[in-house]
Amino acid sequence: MSTSMAPASELIANSSYDAAAVATVASNKPFWQQTMLRVSDPVASIEHYTTHYGFTLVDKYDFPQWSFTVYFLATLEEGQAGPDGEPGSDAAHSWLFSTNVTTLELTHNHGSEENGPQPGLYHSGNIEPNRGFGHIAVFVDDVYAKCAELEAAGVQFQKKPDGGRMKGLAFALDPDGYWIEIIKRAEDAPSAGKGLVNLSQTMIRVKDPAASLAFYGHVFGMQLIAEKHFPDAAFSLYFLAHLSDAELARLPADLDPSSQAAFDFMKTLWSPVLELTWNHGTESDADFTYQPGDASKYAFGHTGFIVDDLVATCDALDAAGVPFAKRPQDGQMKTIAFVVDPDGYKVELIQRGSIAE
Repeated sequence: MSTSMAPASELIANSSYDAAAVATVASNKPFWQQTMLRVSDPVASIEHYTTHYGFTLVDKYDFPQWSFTVYFLATLEEGQAGPDGEPGSDAAHSWLFSTNVTTLELTHNHGSEENGPQPGLYHSGNIEPNRGFGHIAVFVDDVYAKCAELEAAGVQFQKKPDGGRMKGLAFALDPDGYWIEIIKRAEDAPSAGKGLVNLSQTMIRVKDPAASLAFYGHVFGMQLIAEKHFPDAAFSLYFLAHLSDAELARLPADLDPSSQAAFDFMKTLWSPVLELTWNHGTESDADFTYQPGDASKYAFGHTGFIVDDLVATCDALDAAGVPFAKRPQDGQMKTIAFVVDPDGYKVELIQRGSIAE
């Protein structure tokens, strides 16, 4: 068995990152706070996600000096309060970076909206040679009913529930052509039967799961929820998350991530998972790379984590040998930093409780 085919928990446990540095990162309580995508028309995109998928616009930042605006959307649990202030207010900023809610950050570069949504303006991550980011996903009670509702509203599809070999799940398209996977939640989920939709995953492709699992699972402390291998199709999936206290209380202590029970548990979650997709053999190809995004023509920009002490966390990551794209002292934004994961995807680090990115 190759190193990469070892159980994911073993790959995380065998991480070569410095233990003391990782302990310092853990002490600063990293939490997955965002997935960033670029959009051509923010009005159309915000309407799409709020109308069709139950997202709430919780905050926005406008940077006229750099000609872009960022919008943060979240799927709030039943009874969960959003920020006290309007998007763009200090109250909204404070809520955004102090509350453990994973958001969808939509970045709009000014001027791109002049002709409305422009599918194809940004690479979706699913067409060669620009593959890397794959999709986001949502949980729903009934995939077929939701897709019928979306189709009646004019939403386009990459795959309908009965299309292809994988029945019962679908891929809808947002105004920019990004894939949104639609998945049935477990019938015993706390949110089941209420007609709710929640952000359930972000998928990125990785070259070597041993390296990526050590990065996200060991360094950033994400919980391994489930893994599944498809040897005939030569790919594997790994699912990691930062769970809420209530979800951690429901997590069985002896849950085997490779079991069906682990997948059943994952479908009860409100917190989203980071899905790492590994196509077998890429890890042994020295010339193989994925497109990590974070350039003007790519949909996917980065994931992001809030931490208690940004400087201490960055010092620890530096000591662990994690490469940086931006340190806190670089540029004008002192409350953020960017590191780079093993595939080159950027990961934003944000000071918890700050009101400016």
